[in-house]
Amino acid sequence: MAFMISTKPFSIAKPLSSFDNHGPNRTEILGGGATNKRSRFRRLHMSSAAAQPTIEVGVQVILLKGNKVLMGRRHTVVGDGHFALPGGHLEFGESFEECAYREVKEETGLKIKGVEKLTIVSNAILEPKPMQLVAVIMRAALADPNQEAINMEPEKCDGWNWYHWDHLPSPLLPTLQTAIVEGLNPFSPITH
Repeated sequence: MAFMISTKPFSIAKPLSSFDNHGPNRTEILGGGATNKRSRFRRLHMSSAAAQPTIEVGVQVILLKGNKVLMGRRHTVVGDGHFALPGGHLEFGESFEECAYREVKEETGLKIKGVEKLTIVSNAILEPKPMQLVAVIMRAALADPNQEAINMEPEKCDGWNWYHWDHLPSPLLPTLQTAIVEGLNPFSPITH
């Protein structure tokens, strides 16, 4: 799977089709040196010509339990086999906070409180179809610390487990990996 990782906090990367020869991480994304980058990009991009690029906005929620976070291994078109936070697509008219409450409940059965926005990241992917993934990463606490996560969608996830932040499983969903590379610290106070 081809991923582009943004390198600026809170930045939204341009669609891949609008990059010039000076686009961010272009050589890393496409491989190879400075020669013939544009034609290599076109071949990669045109291999998915049947599908028009789309923009998908989702919310991912960091649930903290001490120095651990809740994660599950996904079985979805984007991120199959990757470890991810609870979360999903933002529905029309929904706030980021409403999406966080809904997605955590739908996927884990957990009730949460104190939802806060931490960061926004963006990744462009070429496979299985060209897509810009914009993820709003939130932090929340369990409404009842004695709750246990239930795998409410076993067709989409292997299950939920708590992982130490300093020893996360791999591979991580690209949007979470991007946030970590950009310095995400779920334990720091929110400063607006």
